[in-house]
Amino acid sequence: MKSFPCGKYGRQTLRFYPAPFKAPLRAFAVLAFPWRDEEVLLCDIAGRGWCVPSGRVEPEESSTEAVVRETLEEAGASLGDIQYIGCYQITEKSEVRWADCFTGHVVALGEITARAESKARKFVQVSELPGLYHLWNELTEKVFEYSLQVLRRAEGK
Repeated sequence: MKSFPCGKYGRQTLRFYPAPFKAPLRAFAVLAFPWRDEEVLLCDIAGRGWCVPSGRVEPEESSTEAVVRETLEEAGASLGDIQYIGCYQITEKSEVRWADCFTGHVVALGEITARAESKARKFVQVSELPGLYHLWNELTEKVFEYSLQVLRRAEGK
């Protein structure tokens, strides 16, 4: 299994476990890595800045349903070829939570429906991410790279 470095977000420690690993507990949140060719779609989220679409998993939905919903709400984007790529373990003190991560192709763009959360969207090259992404570190960089590798492998590239 591919290994990833640890990351920090405030007082939280982040670890990423690639698929086929599945979290031992139900994920509380999801992250989408939506790609169009070599560009990833980011959203300008109030209080966070530029980041991938993400959000909580509602009690009645699966992680896959949540990532479709969050991507549509925050980015106005429909995803195709959705693939589970792994999950983040988020630890703060003795609390451990999990966030499932998915990648996919942007197949359509419409209106952003969560205007209270998302102020804008844009496609960016990977090379632009370090100066733009709200939480850029070695772990974030590796997960972005991995999400694109998974899509390329599925395409046979």
